[in-house]
Amino acid sequence: MILKKGLLIFSFVIVSIIALLYGVSPEWFFQSFLAESHTPGVDQTHILRAVMTLYLTLGLFWLYCAFNNKYRDAGIIIVALFCGGLVAGRVLSLILDGPPSPILMLYIFMELSMVPICIWILRRND
Repeated sequence: MILKKGLLIFSFVIVSIIALLYGVSPEWFFQSFLAESHTPGVDQTHILRAVMTLYLTLGLFWLYCAFNNKYRDAGIIIVALFCGGLVAGRVLSLILDGPPSPILMLYIFMELSMVPICIWILRRND
């Protein structure tokens, strides 16, 4: 139970930080972290802010699951699906488009590592 709760709280914190980096000031994020990127226009800013709130909503769900026994396993499954889905899209883009900026490569490794961690924690008897 402690590992599950810890993973859900950790996931909430990390996804919230990433969401806020994307959405609070997309211009700053683009200039600071994305190589060879232009300042985002209204449409890109709109998408990033929508992604920010999607991430924050999932993060809040994980935080709720951390403190609710009934939903703890579901929360871990959603973390695995969320990370697995993101990494699948990132790997597809890596194959089709080539390597992205370093921070996006870091995201690939972070998301890829979360899937087996989630599976391992779900299989543990605690």
